[in-house]
Amino acid sequence: MSERYIRDDPRGDPPLLATHLRAVLTQLVRRLREQSTVGDLTKSQEAVLLRLERDGATTATELARAEGMRPQSMAKIVQTLVEAGLLAGTADPADGRRILLGLTNTARGHFENGRLAKDDWLTRAILHSLTPEEADLLAASVPLLRRLTQFP
Repeated sequence: MSERYIRDDPRGDPPLLATHLRAVLTQLVRRLREQSTVGDLTKSQEAVLLRLERDGATTATELARAEGMRPQSMAKIVQTLVEAGLLAGTADPADGRRILLGLTNTARGHFENGRLAKDDWLTRAILHSLTPEEADLLAASVPLLRRLTQFP
């Protein structure tokens, strides 16, 4: 084996494995993001939409707190997303003075289409880049990767 192969082979070297895994997962996430976008949104706008999709409807004040930004900055983001038809406000049933912001059906459709595009790209990549044996090996690694995501 060449010296480069030995140095680049992360087997038996957890710190090197961590470096390789982080790098390859970063590249994979980047490629998946390229497959679908929710229009020309900023990172902050995308973060707000993703938070609402994950956590459900909330107020602009709670969104600002969760995203670590000033309420004035969040107000601009919310206004842009409402104008784009991606967010809508409804009165809070528990307190009619509060407005709960939630995703519109248009936003939900963008998320669904984006996931389908990502799944399609990844399926094609697996089918065309890996042998059946390699695909099986990749499938066997999914529970291990899932376990890593649950480490505190």
